[in-house]
Amino acid sequence: MAPNATELETAPRLRGTVGKLARLLRRTDALGTDLTPTRVAVLLTADRHGPLRLAEVAEREGLNPTLLSRTIAELVNDQLVTRTSDPEDRRSAWVHVTPAGHALAEQVRGERTAAVQGAIDDLGAADRALIEAALPALERLAQTLSEGPPALSEAPETNDERLTAKDEPR
Repeated sequence: MAPNATELETAPRLRGTVGKLARLLRRTDALGTDLTPTRVAVLLTADRHGPLRLAEVAEREGLNPTLLSRTIAELVNDQLVTRTSDPEDRRSAWVHVTPAGHALAEQVRGERTAAVQGAIDDLGAADRALIEAALPALERLAQTLSEGPPALSEAPETNDERLTAKDEPR
């Protein structure tokens, strides 16, 4: 059965909305002027899941080794994390969050949670109930995506992509 127009709009609308929410939540007073969104993301990941090997941080955050190395060096310089060599494998290193890094991570999470709560409070009761009802499905969606999204080549074509492909010269 072919998807209807509403179903074809769901994925792009959800992706756009989640992306916009993520961008809006990056803003926080805790960041100061010298912490980039990448540095905050690495700090939050290391705080939530750490200590972690550098390779695991890179994988979780989708960062290349050069950017990760620079980011970790900046966080070490700010005394938010420490980097230690793996005694069993000198090619590997571990990232540990310092107490100051943990405090900053908690502050960022608190500010973001307060921002979301304030926005939810501004909504009507019906919208708040819809958001609450949607959370289990969104959590399952996040889990599914974390297990590995389908390759782009496996994604179904949209009507626009089929039309474009058909109209392109061969």
